Amino acid sequence: MRRLFALPRRRGVLALSLGLWVLAGLAAAFVLWSGPPTERLPDATAPAAARRPGLALHDAPSPVPAFMFADAQGNSLGVADFQDRVVLLNLWATWCVPCREEMPALDRLQAELGGPAFEVVALSIDRGGLDAVRGFFDEIGIVHLGIYLDPSSASTRVLGIPGIPTTLLIDLDGREIGRVTGPLEWDSPAIVNLIRRSITQSTASGTSRSAAAELKETN
Repeated sequence: MRRLFALPRRRGVLALSLGLWVLAGLAAAFVLWSGPPTERLPDATAPAAARRPGLALHDAPSPVPAFMFADAQGNSLGVADFQDRVVLLNLWATWCVPCREEMPALDRLQAELGGPAFEVVALSIDRGGLDAVRGFFDEIGIVHLGIYLDPSSASTRVLGIPGIPTTLLIDLDGREIGRVTGPLEWDSPAIVNLIRRSITQSTASGTSRSAAAELKETN
């Protein structure tokens, strides 16, 4: 009888050990995707559709901390330089598989909505800088997005980014009104309509504040 009961116990120990190894492997994969940005591939084992959350809008806007990055010409920029429009700030890298997957949709979104009231700012944290981004854009035919660079990854630390891609929706006043970590179909009707509403609301709010300020000055 003792031998009969001992065998299940050994199997239980083996099963527990195997389970712990599986959990350790999953934890390591998550660290590769969401840890400090390095030149490592993120975990892309799950299909993109299975990883897609929604764009969560905040109950109240919050100021975006100041940080600097550069455009393709080497000009130093910050979020404040885009305060005349609603911004979709996408933090990404060429070595990030989900980032690569969603880039064409971001390009199409910029083609559809980009202009004086809205811009997609795709901010690369590639250490390779301009050459890495330009080569990737040329490779997959990105033509509507501008090139913005943060090779030091300062933005990820300032904004508290847990992993990439992470995307922030920012209003005319430079305040964060929405955020999502993970890839999305950015040119889907639902997302486009949500951003259109955000542009309309943000523009109306900005116009009201401007009118109030002008009225105050005249008085």
